[in-house]
Amino acid sequence: MHRRSFLTIVPAASVTGTFPAAREAVPQSSWDLWKEAFLTPEGRVVDALQDMASHSEGQGWAMLLAAQLGDGESFARMFEWTERYLAVRRDPLLSWRWRPGDGIADYNNASDGDLFYAWALLVAARRFETGTYADRSAEVARAIDEILVKPAPGGGLLLRPGAERFSDNGREILNLSYIMPLALHALGAAFDLPRLGEVANDGEALIARVAETGLTPDWIALDEEGWRTATGYGTYYSYDALRVALYLVWSGRFANPAVARLRAFLDGTDSGTPVRVDPSTGQVLETSDAAGYAALSTLIRNTGRSVPLVPLPDYTAGQSYYPATLHLLSLVASRATLA
Repeated sequence: MHRRSFLTIVPAASVTGTFPAAREAVPQSSWDLWKEAFLTPEGRVVDALQDMASHSEGQGWAMLLAAQLGDGESFARMFEWTERYLAVRRDPLLSWRWRPGDGIADYNNASDGDLFYAWALLVAARRFETGTYADRSAEVARAIDEILVKPAPGGGLLLRPGAERFSDNGREILNLSYIMPLALHALGAAFDLPRLGEVANDGEALIARVAETGLTPDWIALDEEGWRTATGYGTYYSYDALRVALYLVWSGRFANPAVARLRAFLDGTDSGTPVRVDPSTGQVLETSDAAGYAALSTLIRNTGRSVPLVPLPDYTAGQSYYPATLHLLSLVASRATLA
């Protein structure tokens, strides 16, 4: 495939996103602690609680943080590992998971991993003035547009969670936490892919419709008659769904009903951060005292208030991979809302 550098045609504002704010939001000491715990010398992001696996989502998140924080050495290592071990499909998308001893057992992709990977490369292309990153970002962004964006039942566009599966007889299975408006708009503007902006807008509208009835579940089913919870996937507000409001706030979409719904719910909780809730009843099924979940909760509760209730908690070592990473992302999102 013929590729060319896009560095000369990508506007700086489209490429950089929020990285000036991120340099202030995430202290270098916090980033160093995170890397010590979760990043191998080869550039692999490790989730110990998931069989020491590495996911395209985790690589993309960490690469975005490295690009925004100006850590070119770590970014290059993660890029090299990701290209070697996850970029093994016949299209430009990434396989979603690699595990020690097994390697790639499922070659399907995860669209949020591809989205954050392309966005991280876009930010890095300007940050480090590296044409290879711009080329690869454009390649993945085009694949997202061509393979993962499709017409939605009832009109508009949707972002498929993977290139294979998730579609059956007019029904689409969707994960609302895969919609990151800021990333979709940045990639669409940078590489003249208007459908990425359209699917971001349509995704936000779908999230708003789902939030009318309660907290957003991890997965939904969508057909001509509307949406419903996706039996057999994830019917609770849980570890995926808690990212929905994070991405909306990070993207400046404070007025989306999903943000207000979650903020009101969190305001009514007493202790611990709810990480698993029955959306139909509001019953809290699981809480966590991890600082990363508390940071995300504080971010949402502060949104829309003229004076923040409390500052986000400082990053602390000893957290498991997922809340630790969400902690850093919440710090970035918090500063972006003030920029």
